[in-house]
Amino acid sequence: MSVTHSLNHLFARWQVRSLLVFGQRQAALDRLDGLLRADADDVYALATRAHLLAELGDKAGALQTLQRQVAVAPGAAPGWFNLGFLSEEMGLLEQSEAAFRRTIEIDPKLDRAWYGLALSLIRQRRFDEAVVALRKNTELQPMSPYGWYQLARVHVDRQEPDEAAKIIRHLRGFEPKVAAQLERETGLGHVQA
Repeated sequence: MSVTHSLNHLFARWQVRSLLVFGQRQAALDRLDGLLRADADDVYALATRAHLLAELGDKAGALQTLQRQVAVAPGAAPGWFNLGFLSEEMGLLEQSEAAFRRTIEIDPKLDRAWYGLALSLIRQRRFDEAVVALRKNTELQPMSPYGWYQLARVHVDRQEPDEAAKIIRHLRGFEPKVAAQLERETGLGHVQA
């Protein structure tokens, strides 16, 4: 790659960022398409384009762009994570699960990937596997209420109210509002400490 080409590429990326700062999403998308015409394998342009398309409501286009991104950079966890997230949002649960599992293969400490995998498994009503993923998520991110919340809900779905009650007691220590919400939603009432 020549110095001139590298400078032009950096300038184009700067233009995209500037357009985004000023809310010019369509102009930024047009500039990204220009970057991709010059280099169809530009991971930055693919990732940014997918994000913009999703923001603009073109989820199918975003999904196609993310699929291209993971084909170009199969060893990069962020592309797989974003593919998993968007696939789950679109109800493509098997694709979502596969993308989150690939993310975890690449980066087993990415707590959000474990959480995303769990959500996909929950929607597939595969609660036993979801518990494993949520336990890993809460191990990696013990102070985040999201994994704990979902774990309690799964225990209720599995007819394990005692396990859900343990989580509610645990959450009272650092997220009392989430604990109270779980008490209301699960019907467990006020669980004794």
